Amino acid sequence: MMKCIAVDDEPLALEIMEDYIRKVPFLTLAGKFENAATALRFIQDEPVDLVFLDIKMPDITGIQFLKSLKYPPMVVFTTAYGEYALDGFNLDVVDYLLKPVPFERFLKAAAKASETWSVSQQKSGSTGNNALPMDATWVNDYIFIKTEYKIIKINLEDILFIEALKDYTKIYTHNLPVLTLRSLKSFETRLPADKFIRVHRSYLVSLNKINCVEKNTVMIANQSIPISDGYRDRFYDVINRNS
Repeated sequence: MMKCIAVDDEPLALEIMEDYIRKVPFLTLAGKFENAATALRFIQDEPVDLVFLDIKMPDITGIQFLKSLKYPPMVVFTTAYGEYALDGFNLDVVDYLLKPVPFERFLKAAAKASETWSVSQQKSGSTGNNALPMDATWVNDYIFIKTEYKIIKINLEDILFIEALKDYTKIYTHNLPVLTLRSLKSFETRLPADKFIRVHRSYLVSLNKINCVEKNTVMIANQSIPISDGYRDRFYDVINRNS
């Protein structure tokens, strides 16, 4: 879990950042601040992994704030002004978000920060090569996934299929679907191969939940899922072995 703060002199923008952060499974909000000076005092006592930082603020700008840090955390600039992009590049910030920031764009920046953070953790020896991302915990036949404001337990037996979307993955169960930023590949490599199989670059299905197979599609709970050429042979080998 990445510990982060948001710094912005606009209360509405700060509220939006807080809402966005709480929706991302691998982020935890340690604090929000309307001026850089207060944020600076906070991180001197409470180190953080990531700062969502406005640039144009009174007294201390976001750029001055970042330059004042001897060991700065990762930073994502959030600003209404595009002319500071070069400064962001020179200061090696993770990303540069222009207001108003769509959640999809925020999510992409957060994912980029997560990748950078994971690499640094591995290099420092804080996690092993087999360590799991902090948005999910696997225990035998179920997983815990943090999504928005809660942690959800999902029994593997309840999973119908899993779909890869643009920046996240959707787990379909008999209840409501669950969104996570884990990749479909991570599910494919860790789910039991005798129970789950990849049928398409965007779909992983539960063998137990297949109702029927017709031509190049799989039917699960009235949902038609395509079987792509790259996965067809392996899929039919598994089906034939169980016929």
